[in-house]
Amino acid sequence: MPSPAFHPRDPLHGITLETIVTELSARHGWKEMGSRIPIRCFLFNPSVKSSLTFLRKTPWARRKVEDWFLLERPEPEAPH
Repeated sequence: MPSPAFHPRDPLHGITLETIVTELSARHGWKEMGSRIPIRCFLFNPSVKSSLTFLRKTPWARRKVEDWFLLERPEPEAPH
């Protein structure tokens, strides 16, 4: 999948919540995700589907997941 285009005001532009959850779970595993962000959908019978359902309804949790994703993402180069 090609990298989304750089967008100066929205670093998550073009990145779906599903992509974020899938990448974090592949990189760290559900156990680590649950220890960093202790929410039920990461701790008990975790799945991408249950996480998406919860995160879409819970802005504070979604923000934590998105912030974690952004912290680990390399800085994109601004267009010249």
